[in-house]
Amino acid sequence: MDRIIEYFSTLEQRPLERMAILVGGLLIFWIIEGAIPLLPMQYKKNKLRHASVNFGFTVIHLIIHTLLAVLIVKLSDWCNQTGFGLVYWFNANLFFTILIGVLALDFSSWLVHFVMHKTALLWRFHLIHHSDNNVDVTTGLRHHPGDSLLRGIFFLLLIFVSGAPMFSVMIYQTLVVLATAFTHANISLPKKLDHTLSYFLISPNMHKVHHHWKQPFTDSNYGAVFSIWDRLFGTFKILDAGKIRYGLDRYYPNEKDEDFVSLLKKPFQKMEP
Repeated sequence: MDRIIEYFSTLEQRPLERMAILVGGLLIFWIIEGAIPLLPMQYKKNKLRHASVNFGFTVIHLIIHTLLAVLIVKLSDWCNQTGFGLVYWFNANLFFTILIGVLALDFSSWLVHFVMHKTALLWRFHLIHHSDNNVDVTTGLRHHPGDSLLRGIFFLLLIFVSGAPMFSVMIYQTLVVLATAFTHANISLPKKLDHTLSYFLISPNMHKVHHHWKQPFTDSNYGAVFSIWDRLFGTFKILDAGKIRYGLDRYYPNEKDEDFVSLLKKPFQKMEP
């Protein structure tokens, strides 16, 4: 356990290693979705062209969160030095320190996601993620810069509340990177396995419901790693995978879901009714 804590305590200082985890997760699920696809994809040109658009947003997302990492480290260290946050107020042991930190940060992912869906101004940025008509492993980090920045703000807020030390922060960030690749990947799991996973984790089918083109399904299943928040707050929904259709029923033309420049500009333009 000490070695695990030591590893994650300094992982923030090894960006190449963190990148390897991200790229490795993408490659693994890229291969798996090619072998056992959930739905047939209808890319505008081909899978690589589709991926290039999403990777463009991924690069911007990573730059923003690399810059925010400085604030994350400083805030986590400040909580440690001042004894501020849930882990210190409860005098949590190592296990509960990890548990509180991971759950608090996962709640930040659920909360910011919920807020973006319920706030018209913020939805303008988040709809770029939902505009993808072919949800696959590369969709996971397809976030407009405004979306990415807001996620970072909520992440900082829950570090402040929980007092999560850096090893807990890095454990969660590793989990969420792998979970994001897993839940967006176009993979077909046995229904019973997917259903069983959804009691504890966000399963692929559970998250695909969130990408269904019509509400109220779009406004459901907001979780990132754990399904507890959707079940607790009544935002959990089920839809047969065969009935899922990706994209949006309004706001943005589906035929332009791979227009990178147009997607960047969209939040600042007049919204279609």
